[in-house]
Amino acid sequence: MIEILSQYGRAFLYYDGQGFSGLAVTLWLLVASLVIGFCMAVPLAVARVSKNRWLSTPVRCYTYVFRGTPLYVQLLLIYSGVYSLQFIRSHEVLNEFFRSGLHCAILAFGLNTAAYTTEIFAGAIRSISHGEVEAARAYGMSRWTMYLRIILPSALRRALPLYSNEVILMLHATTVAFTATVPDVLKVARDANSATYMSFQAFGIAALIYLAVSFALVAAFRRAERHWLAYLAVGRH
Repeated sequence: MIEILSQYGRAFLYYDGQGFSGLAVTLWLLVASLVIGFCMAVPLAVARVSKNRWLSTPVRCYTYVFRGTPLYVQLLLIYSGVYSLQFIRSHEVLNEFFRSGLHCAILAFGLNTAAYTTEIFAGAIRSISHGEVEAARAYGMSRWTMYLRIILPSALRRALPLYSNEVILMLHATTVAFTATVPDVLKVARDANSATYMSFQAFGIAALIYLAVSFALVAAFRRAERHWLAYLAVGRH
């Protein structure tokens, strides 16, 4: 059993020539979903704080739905529910996309983290001092230029502490990807447990891997906060 467990241990970390390791799949899920979520959240956050209800209301509904339902249910709806629709099955590209558990997991995670990140960025935009906005207007900046050069850079810096929490939570949320048969760290741990019945060792290795990745992410965000938020620390003294 120890030999079998060691073989699965290599599957946690190393590429075996047949498929990527559980860690590589987990990191790909995390990075891909965060990129999708970030790219969606920036324009959605701007729309969320808009005084135009035709822009803010749809975004509010979107964030309400995805923050108000479990990620596990969202993944099942996309992986099992959407693929059961005849329209999806009859369209070659959509059929190919939704047949892949990895694609469905990335889509579900991306939409979920986009909802949370939108609210984080929207809150950061609202927290910007009125003086910064007035100074931008005094320079004759258009609304587009003001958002591009003043509001968004300042808001994204201020959102770093909260966004770091969202990234860590997203890492932990990737554990539900095994539901869509995605061979991530937890899927490898479950397979090792089924083959060896050594639950503590199998899931213990998985826990250590998640812990190491979490520590690395925390350290990276702390360094980013010291760099980008240094001016706020100076202002407190």
